Amino acid sequence: MARLPYGTLSAADQQRHRGLRTMKAVALGALGFMAVVFVVAFVLQDQVPALGYVRAAAEGGMVGALADWFAVTALFRHPLGIPIPHTAIIPRRKDEIGRTLGEFVETNFLEASVVRQKLDSASIARTAGVWLQQPEHATRVAGEASAMATGVLTALSDDEVQDLISDLAHEHLLSPSWGPSVGGWLDRVVQADAHRGAVDLGVDSIGRWLAANREAFDGLVSRRLPSWVPSVAMRLVDDTVYHEATKFVEAVQRDPDHPARRALDQYLSRLAENLQHDDETIARLEGAKSAVFDSPRVRALAADAWNTAKSGLLRALADEDSGLRRRVAAALSDLGERLATDTALQGRVDGRIADAAVFLVDRYRHDIASIITDTVERWDADETSQKIELMVGRDLQYIRLNGTIVGALAGLAIFTVAHALLP
Repeated sequence: MARLPYGTLSAADQQRHRGLRTMKAVALGALGFMAVVFVVAFVLQDQVPALGYVRAAAEGGMVGALADWFAVTALFRHPLGIPIPHTAIIPRRKDEIGRTLGEFVETNFLEASVVRQKLDSASIARTAGVWLQQPEHATRVAGEASAMATGVLTALSDDEVQDLISDLAHEHLLSPSWGPSVGGWLDRVVQADAHRGAVDLGVDSIGRWLAANREAFDGLVSRRLPSWVPSVAMRLVDDTVYHEATKFVEAVQRDPDHPARRALDQYLSRLAENLQHDDETIARLEGAKSAVFDSPRVRALAADAWNTAKSGLLRALADEDSGLRRRVAAALSDLGERLATDTALQGRVDGRIADAAVFLVDRYRHDIASIITDTVERWDADETSQKIELMVGRDLQYIRLNGTIVGALAGLAIFTVAHALLP
C-alpha cells in the first residue's frame, strides 16, 4: 500500500505517526522478548525442568502476539503483502463502511426526538443572550455582519440592481394611473383643511417677496400707457398697483375666510373631483407624468438612487464609529439583554429553533447523512486506511501488547493444568 510522505502530514498527524511507531516498537519488542525467552527455555528445559513452564508461557505469548498482530494488520492491509481472504478490510470495504456510518448517523443522531431533546436542554436563547449582551460581543457581531453586508453589496451587479429598481418603479409607481389616487388624496386634504398651512406659507412668501422687491413694479403697468401720459401719473399708477397688491396679500393673511381662500378651496375641490372622475383631466395628468418620467429619466433616477444608497451604506458599514454600526451594536446588545432575562422570550426562541431544526432533520436527514457516504466514497482507499490507522492505530497496538501478555498467561495455565492432570 502506498504510504503518504511524512512531510505531507499535518502537525497532529505527524504526532500520531510518532506515537504509532513507538507503540509498534513496544509491541514488536514484547514479541522479540518472548522469542528470546522461548529459545533459552527450550534449550535448557531438559537440564532445568521448571523452565518448561517458562517455555510454555513464552510460547503462548508469541502465539498471542502473532495472532493479534495479524488481526490488527488485517484491518489496514494484507499481512506481509499476501492477499489472504478477509484482510485489508478497510481499503476493500471503504465504501460499505461509509454507507454504514452514514446510516448509523442518520438513524441514531439525525432523529427528531434526539435533536429536540438536545436543543431543549441547551438553552440556546439564554446562552446567546448572555454572550450577546456584552457590548464587546455585540460590537463584534455588528462588525461581522457589516463585513458580510459589504461583501454582498460589492458582489451585486449595479446594472442588474438599477434595472430592478427601474422595473419596480415602472410596475408599482408609473404604470398605475395617478389620477384617482392623487384626486382622492387631495380631496381628503381639502376636507380636513390640511392645506391651510401650505396656503398660509404661500401667502406669507408672497408678502415677503413684495416687501423686498418694490422696484419690480416700476414700469410694470406704466410702460404700457401712451407716451403722452405724464411721468408723474405713470409713477402713481405703478405705486397704486404695488400698494393694491400688498393690501390684497395682507387682507388674505388676516382673514381666514377671505374670498380668495374660498376660491382656492373650491378650485382644489373641483380638481380633486376631476382627477378621480374626469377622463380629460386624468389623461392630462398621465401625459405630464409620462413626459416627466420617461424611460431614460427613470433609468437615470434609479441609477442615482442606487449609487447614492450603495455609497452611503458602504461608508457606514466600513466606519466603526458610524451611526449605523453603533445602532446595530446597541440593538444587538438590547436583544441579548432581553434573551438573557425574559424567560417567555427564551421559551419562544428555543421552541422556534427546535421546531426549525426538527423540520430540517425530518426533511433532509438522508441528504445530510449522505454527505458522509459521498465523502468516504471519494477518498482514496489506501490514504483512507492510513489516516484511520493514524487515528486509532496506537490504541490497537495495545491489543498486540495485551495479546502477548494474555497469551503467555494462557500458555502457562494450559501447561500447568495439563501437567497436573497428566503427570
